[in-house]
Amino acid sequence: MTRTQCKQARLNLEDGSEYHGYCFGAEKAVTGEVVFNTGMLGYPESLTDPSYKGQILVLTYPLIGNYGVPEEQCNNGLSLHFESNRIQIQALIISNYSDTYSHWNAKKSLSDWMKEHDIPGIYGIDTRELTKKLREQGTMLGKIIYSDEVLQLEDPNLRNLVSEVSIASPILYEKGKKKVVIVDCGVKNNIIHAFLRRDITVLRCPWDYDFLAEKADGIVLSNGPGDPKMCTATIDNVRRALSRNTPILGICLGSQILGLAAGANTYKLKYGHRAQNQPCVETGTKRCYITSQNHGYAVDAETLPEDWREWFFNNNDKTNEGIIHISKPFFGTQFHPEASPGPDDTEFIFDMFIRAL
Repeated sequence: MTRTQCKQARLNLEDGSEYHGYCFGAEKAVTGEVVFNTGMLGYPESLTDPSYKGQILVLTYPLIGNYGVPEEQCNNGLSLHFESNRIQIQALIISNYSDTYSHWNAKKSLSDWMKEHDIPGIYGIDTRELTKKLREQGTMLGKIIYSDEVLQLEDPNLRNLVSEVSIASPILYEKGKKKVVIVDCGVKNNIIHAFLRRDITVLRCPWDYDFLAEKADGIVLSNGPGDPKMCTATIDNVRRALSRNTPILGICLGSQILGLAAGANTYKLKYGHRAQNQPCVETGTKRCYITSQNHGYAVDAETLPEDWREWFFNNNDKTNEGIIHISKPFFGTQFHPEASPGPDDTEFIFDMFIRAL
């Protein structure tokens, strides 16, 4: 695909800056929160991650599309290659797009896949320059337009995005004798796969479901998009769960919800953590893990109650990356132990949780 064959498009940011490029995928004007990911691979997984709901995603890696999109394959009714059943981002912004792809499992081009899901993209933009702006000034709202469309900027974080990506009714994945409830705030498929591989039965329930009525050996609070303070029903349910001794694991947004239920505060990061190369140090040790992350909010570790402590912190900006109760089996991580994409160095956290069941 040459630039002369593609229609021009532009990205307008809320500070008035404008970036010109060429469209691929669907031709559709959209608005959203512009965020960046510094990972080198994994765009099929990233684009289908519900945590990106409402966001225009900038990929800093210079060449995207060269390995196409994999063929759909499922196990236990869940995709093996995608993190949900659709592309979740508002739009994709990249430097160079490769319409010619090569991979043994590739089924279609990235552009064709995005057209199927009505998701627009722009290439030909200096994504490194754009990322520097977002790092210096912070995450901004933006819009993709093609001519003179009148489109008002919209902040997706003012909506309850979790309610938009969560399931409507419970789903049971039967496996072994032990059973965990996963509160679906936008859960990635590979979190569920991680438990099924360990012979654990999973009850996946909606974000506002009263899971305390279910008989389960453990509770998992999943990842998801937006501001955790929007999830008032989930926070209330978790607060009640903390009065029991049932093990609780929070992942990403789930860790923030766990923190809020415990009495801590959360806040919006300047530009968030989105990549597969985030270094996290386990507090009290010199052990540093390279982790996969996708979040824009964090727990304020200074506000944790006295019976909680910081478990991990980010070695780049020292923000919180995990919390743990000093005596009860309650813990959460900002990073993704299941990776997908990225390193699986911290998958031991699933094993740690299962030992507590």
